[in-house]
Amino acid sequence: MSDPVPAPPRADMGPSAVPGTSAAPGPSAVPGPSAASGPAEPDAQAPAPRSTRSRILRALAAVVLLGATALAVGGSLDGAGTELSAAADHPGGIVLLVLAVLANAVGLTLSMLSWRVLVADGATRLPMPVAARIFFIGFISKFVPGRIWGVLAHLRLGRDAGVAPERMLSGFGLGLVIGVVTGAWAGLLVAPAVLGAYAWTLAPLVLAAAAAYARPGWVNHLVARALKAARRPPVEPGSPRSLRRSLLFALASWGVSGLHLWALAVLFGAPAGAALPVAVGGFALATVAGSLAFVLPDGIGARELVLLAPLAAVMPPAAATATVIASRLVCVLSEVAATGAALLWARLARPAPAAPSRTTVPEGIR
Repeated sequence: MSDPVPAPPRADMGPSAVPGTSAAPGPSAVPGPSAASGPAEPDAQAPAPRSTRSRILRALAAVVLLGATALAVGGSLDGAGTELSAAADHPGGIVLLVLAVLANAVGLTLSMLSWRVLVADGATRLPMPVAARIFFIGFISKFVPGRIWGVLAHLRLGRDAGVAPERMLSGFGLGLVIGVVTGAWAGLLVAPAVLGAYAWTLAPLVLAAAAAYARPGWVNHLVARALKAARRPPVEPGSPRSLRRSLLFALASWGVSGLHLWALAVLFGAPAGAALPVAVGGFALATVAGSLAFVLPDGIGARELVLLAPLAAVMPPAAATATVIASRLVCVLSEVAATGAALLWARLARPAPAAPSRTTVPEGIR
């Protein structure tokens, strides 16, 4: 999970419209249009074809997004190529690098589930492939300068999927708060390595986290206060059940995503046991710090700076620096791979268009 802002992914939802039938019962009723009535009128509920302007804008958006993603991948390769080459030469290096990419991709998937629980709260229908497409397209939009593009992508794709803008904004706002707060909770894992014998001083925060899970309505209050301070309209509150499930998915996401940093730290010489809590907690804290640094693209610089301190407690500074640089590339590669898999899944799961029905005309009318 490299960004708590879902950052939760055009989809065809709901049953297709049924052509009109005669309202008069009985054998004399003739289904479908008759020869005298001319061609049938188009279904009023059928979606209107996209205009040329809409198609051009979609194509331009896709080009910009692909270009920004390519630049992000290229920049990460240029900055971390040496470190990854050195890591691959270590015994078992290739295996650990592959596991690192997979761990962060699975963490991103758990983050998507955390977001989907909030958007699909209540009666909203959001199939998994559709949710993955919306979430990951919005997530990968972080490579385009300006954080607003992810929100706009969610709103547009959600509308195409039949999800109300209010519900999309609610999922985004609640997901942002849950991502930041659970990232801070996971960050408590670095306390023993950084604070040593004074780590017990953070025990009240652990108790506060448990109490917050028992009473999840505080998430709604935080979102309401933040929107009021920003002079934005309120969003729909989340139900206690959906908030608890989202919190659990988010915590699991931080735990699994942090395993990628642990694999890299072990690869660069850190002791496996001591590096595990430091990697998981440090990655969560650093990612939250990077996501809150809105002026920096993808939090670059802020995340690395925060991550160096806990890693330096379990490995030499030079090795910690190499681990942090390699982590940036692993995250970018896993994000691109997860987005590609989500788009492929959504395309394969898209229902095939229904074949046009043929109306049978009774023999006596021919």
